[in-house]
Amino acid sequence: MPKLTDKLLHGLALEPGQKDRLLFDTACPGLGVRLTTKGTRTFIAQWTDTATRRKVREPLGVWGSLTIDQAREAARVRLGQVAKGIDPRAEREQRRRDAERDRAETALTFRALIDEWAGLHLTHRRPRYAREAQRALHHAFDHLLGRPAARLSRAEAVNTLDALAKAGKAAMAGRTMAYARACFHWAEKRGKVPGNPFMNLPIPAGAVERERALTDEELGRVWGAAASMSYPWGPLFRLLLLTLARREEVAGMRWSELSPDLSSWTIPSARMKRGLPHVIALPAAAKEALAAIPRIEGQDLLFSTTGRTAVSGFTKAKAALDRASSVTDWRLHDIRRTGVSALAAMGIDSIVADKLLAHQPSKLRGAARVYQRHDFAAERASALQAWATHVLRCAEGGLEAGNIVALRRA
Repeated sequence: MPKLTDKLLHGLALEPGQKDRLLFDTACPGLGVRLTTKGTRTFIAQWTDTATRRKVREPLGVWGSLTIDQAREAARVRLGQVAKGIDPRAEREQRRRDAERDRAETALTFRALIDEWAGLHLTHRRPRYAREAQRALHHAFDHLLGRPAARLSRAEAVNTLDALAKAGKAAMAGRTMAYARACFHWAEKRGKVPGNPFMNLPIPAGAVERERALTDEELGRVWGAAASMSYPWGPLFRLLLLTLARREEVAGMRWSELSPDLSSWTIPSARMKRGLPHVIALPAAAKEALAAIPRIEGQDLLFSTTGRTAVSGFTKAKAALDRASSVTDWRLHDIRRTGVSALAAMGIDSIVADKLLAHQPSKLRGAARVYQRHDFAAERASALQAWATHVLRCAEGGLEAGNIVALRRA
């Protein structure tokens, strides 16, 4: 093996039939040069892998862009790393993976993550939840939306939510934290981010548990006020009282969801909070309220002013209901609490009441949840009819406050 020189490399040629030729340097063991049919002379470093006992060759550069002295220095560095147990190829591969990860992290900004979460996950949630989750995150973290989501720190999350709380928006801070935690949990399970900066934050939920339930007198006044209101709000409020369904569920009611005789209402899974269809056996008073609603040809929605979207403007309509009934400091959702409280006083089993509200019954946990498949349809129908009767009695003033007739436990 000769010592590599510029003169030697310049005169190096292939023998007839050769595809390449390899020549090693005597001045730097492990340094070689490879000549190809294209005339390219590439410096290489060669060593023996101690684990496999196989020859390993790594290109260092092309003669012309790299001098022989530079190639010798590069070879000594590589072979020195090998002697220390460092694999240059493995290091290069790790650097490549790190660079790819950095590019991926940079591309997945907080804004892009929210968009992916919305497109792949929130499409299966209630539309109102999906809209509010995206709106809250964009509003609270507008200054961080361009930041790579994987590099969002816990301190930045806390500072942003603390700013909302200091501005008197503690409830919004709690909800925003819940939305962000869900978004990053979804991303973490898919390997898009290394962790969730919103887990176990010292941010209060901000929501206060409601205890408000209407008295019998208030219930009667609310019913009377609703009966005096015209379409769409009068019938809508009356159906809220009679069905104990959620506000959005009643507002989005469609004729196609009702049976022809108006005896039952099937709410599809897409409109339910738990994502499961829910059937309500309508009491006689609810059927009367439905029969009085004008049916417009070609319009499926019961309560709509445009024919295309459900009615809106609940704040103004609720204020009018409060003025007409003289009942204050309550929410429409309190009707559901009022209903189940009255049903409990009547002796209705909590399983029936929970299923009536489309909740997971607290009694059906663990194995009971798996094996108990009875839908309590008859019991739910009986309970809702008892509730409707109670509402009408309160409206007629024929039932004194607290004087509820106890029924046999279902």
